[in-house]
Amino acid sequence: MDELLLRVREATSGESWRAPGRTVVAGVSGGPDSMVLLHLLREMAREDGFRVVAAHVNHRFRGAEADAEEELVKRTAAEWGVPCETIAIDVPAYIASSGLNPQEAAREKRYAYLLDVARGAGARTIALAHHADDQAETVLMRILRGTGIAGLAGIPARREEKELELIRPLLRITKCELLEYGERNSVPYAFDSSNADRHYTRNAIRLDLLPMLETYNPRVRASLIRLSEMAAIENDYMEAEAEKALASAAVRAGEGWMLDRRRFRGLHVALQRRVIKLILNYVEPSSFSFDYERVEETASAIAAEEPSVIRIDIGNGWILSREYEEAYVGPVRPARGPFSYEVPGPEARVDVPEARASFLLSRTDAPSPSPPDSRWEAFFDESSLEFPLAIRNRRPGDRIEPMGLNGSKKVQDMFVDAKVPKSLRDGLPLLVDASGRVLWIPGMRRSRHAPPTEGKATVRVRVEGELRTSGIETAACSK
Repeated sequence: MDELLLRVREATSGESWRAPGRTVVAGVSGGPDSMVLLHLLREMAREDGFRVVAAHVNHRFRGAEADAEEELVKRTAAEWGVPCETIAIDVPAYIASSGLNPQEAAREKRYAYLLDVARGAGARTIALAHHADDQAETVLMRILRGTGIAGLAGIPARREEKELELIRPLLRITKCELLEYGERNSVPYAFDSSNADRHYTRNAIRLDLLPMLETYNPRVRASLIRLSEMAAIENDYMEAEAEKALASAAVRAGEGWMLDRRRFRGLHVALQRRVIKLILNYVEPSSFSFDYERVEETASAIAAEEPSVIRIDIGNGWILSREYEEAYVGPVRPARGPFSYEVPGPEARVDVPEARASFLLSRTDAPSPSPPDSRWEAFFDESSLEFPLAIRNRRPGDRIEPMGLNGSKKVQDMFVDAKVPKSLRDGLPLLVDASGRVLWIPGMRRSRHAPPTEGKATVRVRVEGELRTSGIETAACSK
């Protein structure tokens, strides 16, 4: 068995895509790297029992040269007994309409086609021919442009893409080793003339910069690859820690996120930045690019000790809105209009989509044997309630008679005292009776009206849903 084939087999031993009956789509350009990849996969498939499908995109960049590459891929795949799917895409026209640069446009169209072929073939895996020299070039290019640990990790050996897995089984193999394998096994390939065009940064790095650096360190490529491997391991750890930090310091708020500023400030600055990057990554990646300055500005504004209210446009229709000890990061939220839902009786479920909450009412035969288990539950004497009740947001002049206090207090003042962000106040539901009396502000305070009475039927009201994780309870309890 060829030594390189044996290395690839050992490096991918036990991976699910090699299981009998599985299908792997190979992206094949016609160049030496992808043609060797196709040959290796074909040899492995013969022994393992998985199926290989070749997929080729003619980008229409180089006229007859590109057409010849397409014919080479189709002819060779047929000779090797490998099914082949091809497509010709007018990428120059797409560049004109999209404004993308040639490499970005070609990559976008190429990956979209590979995903389509994989779905059509029933494949869950797409194999790409990136190799060790590609990794070294990528890391060096990112260093020149400025990058962090995630960027230094370079090209991932595998990643998920729309429920499919992209793998790069050649990532530890050098270009020279691939060419030698191709020569030993008579693998045909085409030469892409655009790879010699120094107009493209990657080509200039490969043709000029790396050879120059090798005069200082003959093993600079190996050093860059080792750097990427170390960075990838550390980045995986930091990503896992950032996910934990996000879960502890933030909750979903519709399409955005609400952050607890006290908890956010308690994070190491490295985790603060990563939490912001995680949040921004929830936006469609292709439509939202963010740089170090945007991440740094957002993280610094959230962590700042100043209590002032601020609002920052962070792009793509997203904002940072900071109020008291809460900070909202997400799409601009439209102003809340009035809402109201009738509660016909003591046994009911009322969904309140504006508050992302559900109110569950049930009758019990005795008053609560102990205090409510949280600020999201309240008990009332049924005979003292004026039905129908209603669940609505605040109205001008609303007042509540808080249990344990004399007199009444404006609901507006309750919100101010509890430091509820202004942006949330119009979305918070209140429980009121038929006369408009405020019975309960969920998550904050109930009124002294209709307390449970021994021997009388009691109505239990409980709130479920995202409202419970909105940060309101934290604000109320901090008083």
